[in-house]
Amino acid sequence: MDKVMELDQVIEKVHDGATIMFGGFLGVGAPLKAIDKLVEKGVKNLTIISAVNAYPGQDFDIGLLYKNKQVKKLITAHSGTCRMAVEQFKNGDIEIEYFPMGSLVEKIRAAGSGLGGVLTATGVGTLMEEGKEKITIQGKEYIVELPLKADFAFIKGYKGDKFGNIQYRGIAINTNPIMAMGADYTVAEVNEIVEVGDIEAERVGTPGVFVKAVVQGNTFEEHKSIYTDLWVRSGQLK
Repeated sequence: MDKVMELDQVIEKVHDGATIMFGGFLGVGAPLKAIDKLVEKGVKNLTIISAVNAYPGQDFDIGLLYKNKQVKKLITAHSGTCRMAVEQFKNGDIEIEYFPMGSLVEKIRAAGSGLGGVLTATGVGTLMEEGKEKITIQGKEYIVELPLKADFAFIKGYKGDKFGNIQYRGIAINTNPIMAMGADYTVAEVNEIVEVGDIEAERVGTPGVFVKAVVQGNTFEEHKSIYTDLWVRSGQLK
């Protein structure tokens, strides 16, 4: 099964009101070309799921979606890195739902693993337990966190073969493998598309069974140039 598609073909499937997971952590491991295409298409009223909100600044990563006013709701563990999102929340333009980082990741994993939910002691006795079922096991209280699923997941890999097996590189492995599991339609944007068998089995970070489409992103050299320029401009590199 050849899952290689043009990015424009994939973006056509995304509709107003969709729930979308975006892999990455503060822009590292983010599917940049897919985000650009979503901005270009202008789909509205999106619910986006991101472990940590956009890279600081409004012209990179999912910050572009806030800039273009395409977001209705953000589900995250931390929102303060994107000033525009915070301002839109304060103005009542978007809704933000928070979960502790581990709970958020486990909720997504539960969706991908077919679990009915996960038990966590994190948040017991705080606002996090409001409206949620609690269970006591061996004298200890746990919150029941339900699975978190999306219509689409856009993830970023290093290499992807034509069946959808994905190899990651460096810390881009962050949330991408988990989010690949948690959506009805997972799109892997990769630096390089290879033949089946070219990725060693032990280097497969996401099996092709979770991936519906593989799309060509920036080449690895382009990828390095984009991030080097970003970090030099922000003062993180000299």
